[in-house]
Formats: sequence, C-alpha cells, structure tokens
Amino acid sequence: MKGLLKNPLFVPVICLGLVLLFNLLTNPGFFEISIKRNNVGNWILAGNLISVLNNASELVILAIGMTLITSASGGQDISVGACVAIAGGVILKILASKTGAPVPVAVALGCLVAMAFGAFNGILVSIFNIQPMVATLILFTAGRPISSWITGGLSPRITNSVLDAVGNVIAGVPVPTPIFIAAFCVAFTFLVLRFTNLGLYAQSVGVSDKAARLVGLSPRWVKFIQFVIMGLCVGLVAFIKVSRVGSIQYNYIAKDIEMDAILAVALGGNSLSGGRFSMTGSIIGAYTIQAITTTLLANSVPSDALPAYKAIVIILLVVIQSPAIKAFWARRFGASRPGRLADGPGATGPGVQAIAGGTAGGPAGAVAGTAAGNGRVEVAG
Repeated sequence: MKGLLKNPLFVPVICLGLVLLFNLLTNPGFFEISIKRNNVGNWILAGNLISVLNNASELVILAIGMTLITSASGGQDISVGACVAIAGGVILKILASKTGAPVPVAVALGCLVAMAFGAFNGILVSIFNIQPMVATLILFTAGRPISSWITGGLSPRITNSVLDAVGNVIAGVPVPTPIFIAAFCVAFTFLVLRFTNLGLYAQSVGVSDKAARLVGLSPRWVKFIQFVIMGLCVGLVAFIKVSRVGSIQYNYIAKDIEMDAILAVALGGNSLSGGRFSMTGSIIGAYTIQAITTTLLANSVPSDALPAYKAIVIILLVVIQSPAIKAFWARRFGASRPGRLADGPGATGPGVQAIAGGTAGGPAGAVAGTAAGNGRVEVAG
C-alpha cells in the first residue's frame, strides 16, 4: 500500500476504475461492443467503450498541451475552445473556397493560425508576465467572434472523402479514425518527452524561474514554446472537429472543452500551480471525464442537466485527490511524503537532475546536474 500511495498514477487509475465499476454494477451492457454498418455502408465498431475512446480523442490531445502549459507557467489556457473555433473556421473557409486547395494545405494553414494565436498568448505570459488565465481570457472572449468573421457568419457543409475518413472511419478499418490520431499524438508526445529535454525544462521553470536561469535556461522561451505547442494541439483538434461533421458552428464547437482539459490535468494528479507533471495521469484523466459523460448519457440524463451531474462527480473525484485526503492516507499507512517527481517517459533515462528549492544566492538555489541526462527530476527542499 505504501508503494501504491507513492505512485502518481494510483489515484487517476482509481478514479477511472470507480467510473467503470459503477457501470459494471448498474449497467453491464455498457461494456458490450458490436460491429455494424454506418450511414455510408462502412463497417464500424459500436458501443459505449468505443464512444469513450472516440469522443475523448480531442480532449486527450488538448490535455497534452494543457499539461505542459500548467507545468511551465503555473497557470492554464482557457482560450483553447475559442481557438479551436478559429482554426476550424480557417480550415472550413479554405476548403469551401473556389481555389480547390487540398485538405493537407487547409489543415497546415489552420494549425499555423492556431500556433500564431498560441504564440500571442505565450508572449503575454512569458514577456509581459501576465497570469496565464488572465492572458488567455482575451481570446476566450474574442475567439468565437473572430471565427464568425473568418467564415462570414456562414457554416457551409463540406463533402470530402478525406474529411469523412478522418472524422469517421477508413473503409475496411472498423475502428474510428480519431482514436488512431489520438494514439499517434500520445505516442509522439511520449517519444519527445523520452528523448528530449522538453518535459525537464518545463518542470524546471515551473518549480523555480531563478534556479532555471542559473543553469542557462530561458524561462521566457520555455513558457513561450509550451503555448505554441498548445496551438498545434488546437489545430489538430479543429481538424478532427471539422472532419466529424464537415462543418462548424462557431458558437458551439468545442464549447467548454477548455474546462474539461484543465480537469483532465487535475484528475491526473498534477499540481495546477506548476512544476512536476504526469502526462500519463492527464491522459487517464481525459478518458475519465469522457467516461463520466458517456455514463450519464447511457443512464438517460437529460443533456441540459448533464453539466450539473458531471460537476458533482468531478468534484468527488477531485476531493479524492486533494492534498488533505492524500495526507490522511499517508498518515494512515505510514507512507513517507512523496518528493516532487516527474512521471512518464520524460522522467526516465540515465542520470538524475536535482532541482534545489533554496535561494538563488547559494548552491541550494541552483539546478544540479545537466539537462542533457533526460533523467528523473527530483526537487529538494
């Protein structure tokens, strides 16, 4: 039990397990999976579990970017839903134009626009030192009107075989394509965290700007890069959203998804004040939130009441992960206070980097070790 309590993935897995256990006890049919033809005649897997994996794809991608932003800046980006509307508007506008631009070009431009808005947020946070939630409030407010301006207030429907394959299934492959896209993004992220110092730099800056500067890191650049990465995630999500229906409703597309992304980070056992992070935990948190949504829908909860029920469940799950509850179980089982350790592929490898929490004027204020080791991150003090 001591070992389990020290594992950062213990509580996220328990939270997801509780949701699945509830379904097992109340609705065993929740786990049934069948295969049937969709409206265009392609075979597709169907069932509540498939719906969870499929509908959580966008949230998983956004949770990746939100985790890095939270770790490096100690704040959250609340503009991602509005930026999805902007990027989706760009993609739709290009595909609906008479230029006949191919889908890859439209997607690339949509991602570039999303990354540009991410850079805008990053400049406000990294250079002007504006708190992230306040800085991103600008696009949270203005993003959807910008999307309306881009599309001229129209929502044309695009019929395209590529979009249909991306948003639904590829002919002959019964698994929904967004599941593959999310899996690719997760695998790519884990490889980046494993073989680069991206995660280590984000955590170093999140723990202490001053200590990071002492070893040559630029907190401004590190924070800025995380927001640009968030922009790329937004562009990919916008592509999936447009592909699902071949259109967008700028007032409703990805509505409140930023709140779910923040909750995914919190349910993953990550501190919303920055520093250490568990990317695996955030991904589990994203699937947990979608599992809650699918469970409520399977139990005939009215869509208007869905947010209220969902909030109650999420509050309970967050309380389970609160420091007070963790401290209680630590005292109950005599577990020692866990150090601030990074979890996941970004935290493995040879060597150990120790980030000391003392003052910048002495050796305890420096980040010991080199950043090239890709090793485990330990925060002392």
